[in-house]
Amino acid sequence: MIINNNVSKQTKDNWLIDSFLAVSAVLASISGIYFLFFPVGGYQGGRNPYFGVHILFERHTWGDIHTWTGVLMIAILLVHIPLHWHWVVNMTRRTLRELFSRDRNLNPRSRFNVFINLMVGISFILTALSGIYLLFVPGGPQSAVNPAYLFGRTTWDLIHTWAGAALVVAGLVHFAIHWKWVVKVTRKIFMPAPRHAAEEQVAL
Repeated sequence: MIINNNVSKQTKDNWLIDSFLAVSAVLASISGIYFLFFPVGGYQGGRNPYFGVHILFERHTWGDIHTWTGVLMIAILLVHIPLHWHWVVNMTRRTLRELFSRDRNLNPRSRFNVFINLMVGISFILTALSGIYLLFVPGGPQSAVNPAYLFGRTTWDLIHTWAGAALVVAGLVHFAIHWKWVVKVTRKIFMPAPRHAAEEQVAL
């Protein structure tokens, strides 16, 4: 693997963090879709026609994939957000200025980008909070004990499901908006170093 040293360290770090975030998001999304279409519950020959259906892995393995890739996403975003904090603050100020004054300083593309990022942020917070509740608070469909924090477990489960679905859609749009950056930076990172640069490194 040849990494082009002409790419700045900040760009490489952003690309690496975004890559891990993308992989964890894909795995969390696929496992979440599995649980959405193959719900738990029911019994053999009962109301759940998908009882006992396994795709690639056992259900508990899908659960582990969903749980730990979700935890990984939270950890990565705790790094990702500070790296882009200046952009967040700047765009927030510009958006508020536009909302409460006649100063139209954002073009339509920038407004749409802000809207998608806002949707990503809100849906991620709801998905993460509900996921943490479901991970750490005991209970479940078959349990008589389901502690309620703000909402009951069923409500938290619904929040997790549909906020997660919104996150997948908003995340795909966000990825599409930045597709050119992804392709451009990926090519720069993995393209062979210029011949003269390689000769200079050998000479050194």
